[in-house]
Amino acid sequence: MRILVASHTYIVELNRAKLRELTKLKPDIEVLVVVPKRWCPGGVQHQIIESQEKDEGRFRVVPISNFSNNNQGLLVFGIDIINLLTTFKPQIIQVEQGAKALSYAQLIVLNHVFNLNAKNIFFTWWNLPYKNEFPISWLEKYNLRNTHGLIAGNQDGADILKEHGYRKKIKIMPQLGVDEQLFSPRLQPELAAELGIKSDEFVVGFVGRFVPEKGILTLIKALAGLTELSWKLLLLGRGILQEKIHQTSLEAGIESRLIIVESVPHHEVPRYINLMNTLILPSETTYQFKTLTAVGWKEQFGHVLIEAMACRVPVIGSDSGEIPNVIGDAGLVFPEGDAEALRNCLQQLMEKPELAQQLAQKGYERTIEKYTNKALAKQQLEFYQELLFS
Repeated sequence: MRILVASHTYIVELNRAKLRELTKLKPDIEVLVVVPKRWCPGGVQHQIIESQEKDEGRFRVVPISNFSNNNQGLLVFGIDIINLLTTFKPQIIQVEQGAKALSYAQLIVLNHVFNLNAKNIFFTWWNLPYKNEFPISWLEKYNLRNTHGLIAGNQDGADILKEHGYRKKIKIMPQLGVDEQLFSPRLQPELAAELGIKSDEFVVGFVGRFVPEKGILTLIKALAGLTELSWKLLLLGRGILQEKIHQTSLEAGIESRLIIVESVPHHEVPRYINLMNTLILPSETTYQFKTLTAVGWKEQFGHVLIEAMACRVPVIGSDSGEIPNVIGDAGLVFPEGDAEALRNCLQQLMEKPELAQQLAQKGYERTIEKYTNKALAKQQLEFYQELLFS
């Protein structure tokens, strides 16, 4: 099976693990990853990344010249994509730039013009309602009409595209999996001592951006009602809310229990997660529907949840976006913005270690079954086979 996947996402080496795993599932699978030759992820003020070619036999990464180097919807590949397509002759063409991407329309057209007869697939994370005007409405209709299979990172994304007229096959799965070798249970007594965490203190953890929509202030409010119990709050990340976090903790009388760690490299994150007795993702939806689209944000997945679950750390999440579907029955879910409900969840885990242990094991098993790169590669291959042979 010859699979071509195109996306700016795979410029980053760390993001390629799932696609490599695909080639290990069957000896006849070849994966060709197309990335833009030049990309500027943060806009004009950031440095442009120059992509590098990589050839590992049945897994290859090929940079292709591109127009627009910082907008995934406007990304279009140069003429050198033609030779690549006609030489490789893919059976699957998967473009991971969304439903309205010009690059997806471009590869659909080239697939037709050169009679490749490949199945067209796209991936989307977009989970907020929207309306289109011409010419975007025409572009999306063309893309959806010529799509054989859709992979959505969340249920909301799939439902929205159904409302836009998509009626064919859908697979719901995240774009990237978790590395179970990196994110695995490991005791961290030295790090705990370094941070001043005592062995009898329950560590409540958060990993992510310090922004209002991540619900950190709700978490602080919830913990402020549990001062009779022994705990520490470990926040891993940075952002515009940092000063407000300190101020709110001071006003609540819990600043001495607050630990903030900034700028941790990805490979170090598991050490900190393994300090936690629970990881919280208290995200809060902020969008409001305007004339054409929703303005704001809703949790698209919550990748840190599966990282914690892989470390056998029990998780608590709000009901924003995809969080309840990620957690399933392997953690606790509370109504977003409800500090009292979150406090109740925290108190359950603090006072019932057997419940915490049970959820930790369930979360670990759920992640190994559904969310490792190997598990995602298997799901993706099954979807490809369904499209090719049904």
